[in-house]
Amino acid sequence: MFPLDRTDRVLLHALQADGRATVKELGAAAGLSPSAAHERVRRLQRAGVVTGVHAALDPSAVGIGLQALIQVQLTRHSRETLASFREHALSLPETLAVAHVTGAMDFLVRVGVRDSDHLRDLALDAFTTRPEVARLETAIVYEHVLATHWPVVTRDER
Repeated sequence: MFPLDRTDRVLLHALQADGRATVKELGAAAGLSPSAAHERVRRLQRAGVVTGVHAALDPSAVGIGLQALIQVQLTRHSRETLASFREHALSLPETLAVAHVTGAMDFLVRVGVRDSDHLRDLALDAFTTRPEVARLETAIVYEHVLATHWPVVTRDER
């Protein structure tokens, strides 16, 4: 774990609140000059703490009328099978997120589709045809609210 001090935590919270904040705004939030804030953010990027800044989109504006969770149970649990399925799921344009999980199912795949027909076709064509897939269950997402921040915890706070 990369050592984070109070200033780093303030910068990380500020970046999560507004990924387009200027170094002047970040510096003001953390009590730093713009150049010091810029260097701190670059250090956090080089260390892999800050991995990117992303635009949030309105799903309906880009043609997503329905989101669903597809729970997938695999036929076997080898590294090759897990990697093959994960790679396949991530290659699908409808895939929003993939999680390898514990329990009765092995993967949870969040997808964004046009409608229920699109969901059915995706499940049949992209999942049940895979040799590593033993079983799947789908659940329609009524509402999806994404937290806009990660908690920033230091070693001594764990």
